[in-house]
Amino acid sequence: MDIEAGPTGGGRAVPAEWTVMESAIGPLFLAATERGLVRVEFHADAARRERMLDRLAGQLGAEPVERASGLLAGAIRGLDRYFAGEPGDVDVPLDWSLTAGFNRQVLRELAEGVPYGTVVGYGELARRVGQPGAAQAVGAAMGSNPLPVVVPCHRVVESDGGLGGFGGGLETKRQLLALEGVLPAPLF
Repeated sequence: MDIEAGPTGGGRAVPAEWTVMESAIGPLFLAATERGLVRVEFHADAARRERMLDRLAGQLGAEPVERASGLLAGAIRGLDRYFAGEPGDVDVPLDWSLTAGFNRQVLRELAEGVPYGTVVGYGELARRVGQPGAAQAVGAAMGSNPLPVVVPCHRVVESDGGLGGFGGGLETKRQLLALEGVLPAPLF
C-alpha cells in the first residue's frame, strides 16, 4: 500500500498527474507521482483547484499535468468502490513525500492499524506510536494529512465519543463514518 519516500526537495522535481473526481462527499482533487498517490483534497471546485495546483507544484518542484498516463487509475477505481459502499480500505500505492517525522509516523500507523469500519481515539493513536502524551500532536498530524479518505483521518475521534475536528468539515466526517457503518446514516 505504501511507498517509502523522503520529503520532496533537494532540487529534484517530482512529476505528478492530477484529476478531479466526483464522489459522494463532493469533488475530490487527486494527484499521483510515479511512487503513488500523493495528494487528496476535499471541495475541489474550480475556484480552489488553481490554489491546489500551485501549492502542489511548489511542494513537488514541478507543474502537475492533468491525468495523462494512468497514474491515477487505481486510486479512482479504489475510491469509486469505497464510495459505492464496498467494505475495505482504498488499497493503492502511496507516496509519503509530503509528510515527515512524527506526522508521517502517526499517519502510517493510522493507515496500517485502523481498519475500515473502526475508530480510534487521538490519545490511543498517540500511545500506539510511543508518545502517550501527544494527543494534541496527533490532532495536528490529522490536520496535515495529505491523503484524507485513503489515509483515514476521519476514523480518529475524541475519547468521549465526540467527532473531533476534520479538514473536510464535520458533515463530511459524519458521512464517511456513516458510509463505514460507524455512525447512523444522515437523515437528509
